[in-house]
Amino acid sequence: MDSTFESNGFELACHIGRPPGDVQRGPGVIMCHGFPIGQLDAERSGGTFPQLMDRAASTLGCVTMTFNFRGCGTSKGDFSLQAWVDDLRHAISHLMTVSEPDGVILLGTNTGGSIAVCVGADDPRVTALGLLSPRADFDDWAQHPRRLLEHAREIGAIRDRSFPPSVDEWAREFRRFRPVAAARKFAPRPMLVMHGDEDDSVPVSDARQLVNAHGDAELSLLTGAGHRLRHDPRAVAILLGWLDRMRSLQHHPSAATS
Repeated sequence: MDSTFESNGFELACHIGRPPGDVQRGPGVIMCHGFPIGQLDAERSGGTFPQLMDRAASTLGCVTMTFNFRGCGTSKGDFSLQAWVDDLRHAISHLMTVSEPDGVILLGTNTGGSIAVCVGADDPRVTALGLLSPRADFDDWAQHPRRLLEHAREIGAIRDRSFPPSVDEWAREFRRFRPVAAARKFAPRPMLVMHGDEDDSVPVSDARQLVNAHGDAELSLLTGAGHRLRHDPRAVAILLGWLDRMRSLQHHPSAATS
């Protein structure tokens, strides 16, 4: 079901997945897309995620959700790291409003995964994290903020030519949010990190940094896989199996040690 919700006054597009039968008790699931690479990518960000969330809803018997961050798809507003963090916080609240889950499991690819860590660290509603090809930091953006700003304008992630009001403040956000420190804070809640060993966009070392900071996270390295794990059937199978296990552990914690 396609719908919208508001984040700081901006209307964001979202998709809600529901199981064909009764909703089973347990956490809901939210999937976050990454930062777009090109204009077409910005227009279609997370374009295949609704199908994945519908599949998860049907397989797991829970309510799922995916949405477009500001500046992507048909969502209003312009990209900034703080804005995307706020968007995910409002997305969690929206899912809690349209259903009554026992918490939320956050999934995210690339930048979306890194933002999920930062949000989850400070939000007790988040029960687990599943990350695909996540970034360990935003330092490369912080080093060349004007280059990123121009790129964001070119691909349409920033549509208002007067945005941001302060480039310096916009750029400081790339240092403010630290996924590695957030992963440490998120522990001991469960975290899965998946990464392709042939990812040419985000090095495998980023995944290892996040896993090591958490201390007890699961790391799944996929041989021969590149950056877009969403399209790797092995990654999807691992993710759905992990989600099923996480939802089961929520109500049968003794299973974790059996």
